[in-house]
Amino acid sequence: MANKLFAPELFRPPLDIPDIPYDHLLRKAAESNPDRLAIVYHNLSFTYRETVSMVNSIANGLYELGLRKGDHVCLFTTNRPEYIVTFIAAASIGVVVSPMNPSYKEREISYQLENSEAKAILIQRELVPTLALALNQKEFPNLQHIIVTGARPPETLPNSIAFGQLLSQSSPKAPPHVDVTGDDLLALPYSSGTTGLPKGTMLTHRNLVSNNLQFTNAQGINPTDAALLFLPFYHIYGVMLTGSFLACGGTQIMMERFDLLESLELCEKYQVTYYFAVPPIILGLANAPVDLGKMKSIKYIFSGAAPMPTDPARRLQEKIPGRVVQGYGLTEASPLTHSQPRDISLVRLGSVGLPTHNTECKIVDVETGTRELPQGEQGELIIKGPQIMQGYWKAPEATAQALRDGWLYTGDIAYIDEDGYTYIVDRKKEMIKYHGFGVAPAEIEALLLEHPTILDAAVIGVPDDEAGELIKGIIVKKPGATITEEDVLNFANGKLAGYKRLRLVEFIDAIPKTASGKILRRELQEREKAK
Repeated sequence: MANKLFAPELFRPPLDIPDIPYDHLLRKAAESNPDRLAIVYHNLSFTYRETVSMVNSIANGLYELGLRKGDHVCLFTTNRPEYIVTFIAAASIGVVVSPMNPSYKEREISYQLENSEAKAILIQRELVPTLALALNQKEFPNLQHIIVTGARPPETLPNSIAFGQLLSQSSPKAPPHVDVTGDDLLALPYSSGTTGLPKGTMLTHRNLVSNNLQFTNAQGINPTDAALLFLPFYHIYGVMLTGSFLACGGTQIMMERFDLLESLELCEKYQVTYYFAVPPIILGLANAPVDLGKMKSIKYIFSGAAPMPTDPARRLQEKIPGRVVQGYGLTEASPLTHSQPRDISLVRLGSVGLPTHNTECKIVDVETGTRELPQGEQGELIIKGPQIMQGYWKAPEATAQALRDGWLYTGDIAYIDEDGYTYIVDRKKEMIKYHGFGVAPAEIEALLLEHPTILDAAVIGVPDDEAGELIKGIIVKKPGATITEEDVLNFANGKLAGYKRLRLVEFIDAIPKTASGKILRRELQEREKAK
């Protein structure tokens, strides 16, 4: 029988989640704290009043360009204020946002622009050459507007629009009223599946509003908190963080990318209370040959995106006064579904915590997916709640597989202990996790098979202490062909984002497969372990 002291309902009472458009969270926070600092970026800082004014200007600018409810805009930048402002501005007029990884190459850009049917794209000036390559190779009939960061358009894209001009020339007053409901689509982040190319994950205003409130309430975040945000905004983890800290009236300090020493300086300068990380950063902090005394204001180091190794977490915990915790989520859940209790005495380091507010979870047998398993028994984790996606964009079969009777089938193998804490133990899916980012083997395999001398290919993850998993290509050469490991790496990695790149290559005589042709990846992984 579960110990009632740890009963999840004691920590996570139901939340009354308002049926409002996503931008109303920021607007409500600005009404309460108009002069509080909202965003810090290098030597720039913006109050809530100023942030709303910028959101209004860009919303009006997008509307004047002809973007309307249901149109799609891609965001192709690193972490910077323009990203957040455009995301919320688009939400204000019912435009759907599709985040794009800034490390994408032209092949990946082309796929998402075409698949998402984007009508506009916001792009960081430094990334224009990569977009230009994609535009030179293919036409995108839906793409009508290119908005580039900076004060004036680059000469290489004469028909583009400068973000600075759009901001300064548009009215800072509230944009035209658009009837946006909680059921309307808001975001289309692309999530790599176990087969084929990445799929757009359809998240509504209600999904993201719910998850922002679930997260801030579960963690007890309030306007006095300051978050250091270096995790990428294009990733659903970053989307949740930046939205949540604006929703609760807190302050977010932005970094384009992680730099340990700079992060420590910013922690001290801005008295950061929340430091968000992924497991490789936990490892880096635990092993850092520097004093972590500048983290004295930190209340929580929160790890997500991949299972957190407990040994580095314990070693880091000994170095700081704050608490090291991990949570759990996935793109299809906006993303948060589990986090630790606020009471640090009840935190269980090896667990991902308890279901967040208004969220149910259970463990079912892997074979049928219908029989609920008892406490302590391992099976597939399935989840239900207001943050669960509506489905995959243009992928009804994948949607039907993931969503069944209102439950999201996560593909993760887990168990729940007698006190309601969830533990992730394995992945049913074949996804590779490299530095917390999901990589679909099938996508890289399809690319490898384009090489004229490769007959067959399989891709697996190889365990690595720092990265989580390294991506390995297993290659079968065509008879009589000559190809080296370096040839394979150069061919594939020139067409892939950094986190998807092959790190290892091996040549074998044949890829083990089932009678139906499915790659026996587990057999390849067992073969790797036996070396």
